Amino acid sequence: MSNYSLAVDIGASSGRLILGHLANGKLNLDEIHRFENKIVKKNEHFCWDIEALFQEIKTGIKKCNELGIKPDSIGIDTWAVDYVLLDEHDNLLTDAVAYRDPRTDGMMEEVFKIIPKEKLYFETGIQFQKFNTIYQLYALKQTSPEVLQKAKSFLMIPEYFNFLLTGKKANEYTNATSTQLVNAFTKKWDHELLDKLGINKEMFHEILPPKTVLGTLSKELVEEFGFDMKVVLPATHDTGSAVISVPEVEDSIYISSGTWSLIGVENRFPICVPQALKYNFTNEGGIDYRYRFLKNIMGLWMIQEVKRNYHDQYSFAELVKLAENEQQFQSIVNVDDDRFLKPDNMVDEIQKYCQETKQPIPQTPGQIAKCVYDSLAESYKRAINEIEEIFEKNFPRINVIGGGCQNEMLNQMIANVTNKEVCAGPIEATAIGNIVAQYMALGEIHTIQEARTTIKDSFEVKIYKNQYVRG
Repeated sequence: MSNYSLAVDIGASSGRLILGHLANGKLNLDEIHRFENKIVKKNEHFCWDIEALFQEIKTGIKKCNELGIKPDSIGIDTWAVDYVLLDEHDNLLTDAVAYRDPRTDGMMEEVFKIIPKEKLYFETGIQFQKFNTIYQLYALKQTSPEVLQKAKSFLMIPEYFNFLLTGKKANEYTNATSTQLVNAFTKKWDHELLDKLGINKEMFHEILPPKTVLGTLSKELVEEFGFDMKVVLPATHDTGSAVISVPEVEDSIYISSGTWSLIGVENRFPICVPQALKYNFTNEGGIDYRYRFLKNIMGLWMIQEVKRNYHDQYSFAELVKLAENEQQFQSIVNVDDDRFLKPDNMVDEIQKYCQETKQPIPQTPGQIAKCVYDSLAESYKRAINEIEEIFEKNFPRINVIGGGCQNEMLNQMIANVTNKEVCAGPIEATAIGNIVAQYMALGEIHTIQEARTTIKDSFEVKIYKNQYVRG
């Protein structure tokens, strides 16, 4: 075998195809193709352009062939919760409506009238967010019930791409759990919940675990690309793939830092208890049926929007530098307030929040950026304190993974406010987790422990410690 595997990793703002090559116990990465991803307005909704995204996937695969490389396998991961519905002829019944679309406003409360909040949590273990798939589907039921009745296939975004590659339809475990429709203990679709909500349960497919070989490319695509590959299910939820890359899991908390910040620990069983419900923690599925006990916090989306509001005249690095020059300025916003989910203008919304809470109002780009980073660090600290309270133990280390781990100022802020050692890296955590799951499916790596050792030996991690500790 060539030991090449191809990871398709698509986030909320960009996508990439990264080629992994395993040699002498080390994993090497090469970025083959990178492209933009953004929400577009379509049929009065905010949607993802899945047709364009699939064309980008195909472009990246063709680039491999141009380089003379024919990967053994390919795996796709994306963000969670969003989906499409197909009819009996496998035609799209719905657009890929994005989680930031306001159609789910008020839907949580409507669902709670049918299924009590506590029952929903204790059965699924999933964090309450107004954009969870359960509320998206219920919103669709209110506006277009006939579409739900016609639907023969429910596929989440990476599952739809897998269908386009192979012609095979299946739901994958880690992403399925994010819907808030999977029973945390049986790991299957919760038909009781679906029946109570009047949602067509026949459209859901068998839930398959990561490391499953779904199939090979369709005949048409083999002819188009000039070679065949196995299509493997990694953890198709990007955070599920990213957590595989955490180099140290014992006695450590991870922060998967990107457009969203996912803060939590890996666990062997779901924690569906009142205290976890009170703090709104989730129990999403992970590889080998592990659980990602975490909280989903607004992440670098805020600074991405700030950059856009300033017409991209500052790079992310320049915004960090400007923030570093505003050390005396401090105002804190609640990053999880719904007002920051998709505001017309993020800068204006931050200023309004500070005015309403009688804090200093940030005026300059540096002050706005400093406010965002301070607010993120404080939200991380609060979530970490809640984790330690639930587990009744101290976690001395934080592993920051993903693209956000390159923000040295934020890493240092986290170390300072939590008084914990912060280990930053690897950067391409999601793609790495995707690739090693493929290697496990192909028998090149045998266990998650072996995978993590390989990752630790292959990629550097930078250490940050509290600068204000004496002695």
